[in-house]
Amino acid sequence: MRPTIRIQFLSFFIPLFAGLSVNAFAQQNFDEVEIKATHVAEGIFMLTGSGGNLGLSVGDDGAFLIDDQFAPLTDKILTAIKEQTDHPVQFVINTHWHGDHTGGNESMGAAGAIIVAHENVRKQMRVDHFLATFNSTTPASPESALPVVTFTEAMTFHWNGDEIRVFHVDPAHTDGDSVIHFKRSNVIHAGDVFFNGMYPFFDTSTGGSLRGMIAATARILEHTDDQTKIIPGHGPLANRSDLETYYEMMVSVSEMIKALVEDGKNRNEIIAAKPTENLDATWRRLSPTRYVGGHRLRRDGKRGKLSHSGHCAEYSNGLLER
Repeated sequence: MRPTIRIQFLSFFIPLFAGLSVNAFAQQNFDEVEIKATHVAEGIFMLTGSGGNLGLSVGDDGAFLIDDQFAPLTDKILTAIKEQTDHPVQFVINTHWHGDHTGGNESMGAAGAIIVAHENVRKQMRVDHFLATFNSTTPASPESALPVVTFTEAMTFHWNGDEIRVFHVDPAHTDGDSVIHFKRSNVIHAGDVFFNGMYPFFDTSTGGSLRGMIAATARILEHTDDQTKIIPGHGPLANRSDLETYYEMMVSVSEMIKALVEDGKNRNEIIAAKPTENLDATWRRLSPTRYVGGHRLRRDGKRGKLSHSGHCAEYSNGLLER
C-alpha cells in the first residue's frame, strides 16, 4: 500500500479581504471609505466600500439590502441608500457569516431592519473562531447582531415588484453561503462564492473548499443567461461570461494539481512547478505560491482515491467530483 501523503498549508489569504475577522480591519481608517453605487437594473444597485459588495433593491415596499460590511460604515451606507430611495431598509440578507459582510448587522437591526440568513450563519456568528494561521480569534457576535430569521434551503421575497429567491448552496466559501436571485430583473448576488477576476478564497474552518466553490459556481450558472447581471462578493459587476471564466479557472487549477499529485510530487515540488504561472497575470490578489500551496492533498493507493480536501477540489478514482 502506498503511503498517505498529506500537504497542509493554509492559503487563499487575501489581506484586503480578510473577512474572516473584523479585527483584521482594526487598523483601517473607515473615515476615508466612500460608498459608491453602481446601477445594475431597474431599482437594483451594487454598493461598494470596504469589504464585500452590497446589493440593494429599492421600490415602494422599502429597501432590501444584501450584506452590510462593517459597523463604522453603517451611516455611510444608509446615506448612500437614501440617495436612491426615501424608504427605510426593511430587510438585510447575509450571504455568509464573515465580518466584512455582517459587521453592520447590529446597527442595521437597531435602525429597524430584519436580519435574514441561512441557519449556519447564525450558528457561526454565535461562537468564537480561532484562525491558527493568522493566530487570531474572531469573537462571537452579540445577540443583537445575529440574524433573527433563518432558513435551511431557500426562501422567496415578493418585494419591490420582483420575485427574490434566496437559496443555500452546499458548503463552498463557508457552510452558510446564500445566493440571491432577482428573477424578474435577471440579477444575481453570488456572495463570496464568486471573486470576480481573482483567485478564490474559502474558509476551511467552516466547511469551505475548492470542490464546493466549483459546485456552487456551476449551480449559479444554471440560473443565468447572456443578459444576467451578477454582483460578486468581491470585484467588479459581472456577467455570465465572467462567471464561466472563473469556473473554468478553478477546474483547470484543480486538474493541474491533480496531475502533479498523481505524478508523485510533494508540496514543495508542486509549488516549484508553478502550475498557475500561465494564469497569474489574469487572476489577482493572491500569491501564486499560496494558491498552489494551499491544497491539502491525500493519496490513498489502496482505495484508488486521490482527494484535495480542505482547500482543494476532491477527486475519486481520478475524476473530479462536481
